[in-house]
Amino acid sequence: VDWRKAAMSVLGAADRPAWMGRVLLVLLPVLLALVITAGILLLVGAKPQTTLLKLLQGSFGTGVKRADVAVVWVSLVICTAGLLVSFTAGQWNIGMEGQIVLGAICATWVGRQFVDISGVLESGAPVGVMLAMFAGGIVGGVLWAMAAGALKVLGKVHEIFAGLGLNFVASAVSIYLIFGTWKQKSGGTLSGTVLLDEQLWLPTFQGFRASPYSLLIAVAVVAAVYFALRGTLWGLQLKAVGRNLRSARTLGVSTHRVLFSAYAVCGACAGLAGAVLVVGVHHRLIPGISSGHGFLGILIALLSGFQALYIAPIALFFAALSIGSIALQLDLKLDSSLAGVAQGVMVLCVLLVQGVREWRSGGRSA
Repeated sequence: VDWRKAAMSVLGAADRPAWMGRVLLVLLPVLLALVITAGILLLVGAKPQTTLLKLLQGSFGTGVKRADVAVVWVSLVICTAGLLVSFTAGQWNIGMEGQIVLGAICATWVGRQFVDISGVLESGAPVGVMLAMFAGGIVGGVLWAMAAGALKVLGKVHEIFAGLGLNFVASAVSIYLIFGTWKQKSGGTLSGTVLLDEQLWLPTFQGFRASPYSLLIAVAVVAAVYFALRGTLWGLQLKAVGRNLRSARTLGVSTHRVLFSAYAVCGACAGLAGAVLVVGVHHRLIPGISSGHGFLGILIALLSGFQALYIAPIALFFAALSIGSIALQLDLKLDSSLAGVAQGVMVLCVLLVQGVREWRSGGRSA
């Protein structure tokens, strides 16, 4: 059998329903990545079945593990929802990592104003302060995203270079604050800044790190992005700009305004994710607080085919992979970086599948 004809028939069949094509676009890279990862495991002398079982146990084996997966899932879902907006406008917002960090910094700054003022935090005041921390995180993310947008739209700097550069700046600012201005008076600084007042911690499920409020926030963000992209004039304008900027301008779309709005919404989601990490998870600013969620959100968006409905299950898969990989090192003596290897392989598989589909579509058009 000619594998090229078989692959193209699977990826580009004209008589297949549209929804089936989208599902295949998601499943094929995952299956290919699993096969390649299984081959890597065999090369190092590990059994793929045992490894998969340990991954599942390390992710969902206990209530604590399931709660940890939920914590990672929330951040990934919020970040990916924002990235869908920028991707729809044709923008690769690589700077989301820095926007998460700036959101965390601003949320921490708001919370630190009340660290030693316990008397003020009475009569429902903590709720207002936490809302202010979320607002501060959103503002920080928006400002950092708008900086990348200005470099792209006004300075003609490619968004990838602008975003990566701002990521380094945001990381440097956070390190300076942790080890300098906001340094703890006693104890190690590697753990981060001083803890916020416990009254400013987002309530969690008893005995677990996951918060029902953060879960609701993630669901609300995805729902808002879904309906905004599908049922509003703004969503239609984003698609027009993303498909063909010059044609959209010719049709009367204010392309600069639309692009800046895409960066602002994406930055708001990133800043919100940073605030959730501060208020609901770490309760302080820590080094590397973004944990690569901004970059991983790009892969989730690609796998979802830029469809908001598929974000949640795909993000759950990667959250489980991130938490479960710790068990591989403890139980099977496999380095936890195997999860990163699997993610990298999946990126290549996504590009491969999309390339074959475009090749097939180009051949058919010709």
